[in-house]
Amino acid sequence: MTPVREEALRLLALAQADRDAFLWLIQGPGLRPATVMFSAHQAIEKALKAVMTARGLIPGRTHNLLALAAELNAAGVATPFAPDELAVLNPYAVIFRYNDEDISLLTPDQAKALVGTMLDWATQELAASPD
Repeated sequence: MTPVREEALRLLALAQADRDAFLWLIQGPGLRPATVMFSAHQAIEKALKAVMTARGLIPGRTHNLLALAAELNAAGVATPFAPDELAVLNPYAVIFRYNDEDISLLTPDQAKALVGTMLDWATQELAASPD
């Protein structure tokens, strides 16, 4: 297995761990949406970076899901959601982590659907890519 493949699989495993944390957190009553949605954002960010890595693209040091998905799309890799659909989670990566406002930009069920679809897609992408 090549180092690139190992890194892509490592990122996918981290994305799955963030997904698991998100799924656990959405069951907790009274938790701040920013706290819960941060894990959803992280799962998708790492899934995108796993696919980028597997495709030979070097992910930038960004938390911007719109930029990551747009870069994949520009390289000819279709993502399950348009970049702007994923961008709804961007504020949870930075702005809301240090803000005491509780703003819900999407429901837990909407976030769960985004995360599930994106991780399924990333898993399929890595399974289809050569070692």
